[in-house]
Amino acid sequence: KAAFINFISDEEWKSIEPVSSWFGPSSFLMSSMSALFKLSMWIRHGHGYLTENLGIPVWGSYAVFGLATLFLGMVLGLVSAVLGSTPAA
Repeated sequence: KAAFINFISDEEWKSIEPVSSWFGPSSFLMSSMSALFKLSMWIRHGHGYLTENLGIPVWGSYAVFGLATLFLGMVLGLVSAVLGSTPAA
């Protein structure tokens, strides 16, 4: 605590180089990392719900998430193919 107070009162913070905008909290990179972290937490909670509350075995939970991943990939691929094949106006 004392070191932090001295850091502020002695204005040592002025000698530190600011964080690059690329790695700033509001940058695209950090926003993407935050979204991936939130997604991983959602998957973790979903896995816990499936295994603990519904009694599905762990392998069954993995199968559910694997099939959901495949289905989402097929849907996104279909949307990409439809949008990619549309002639430009």
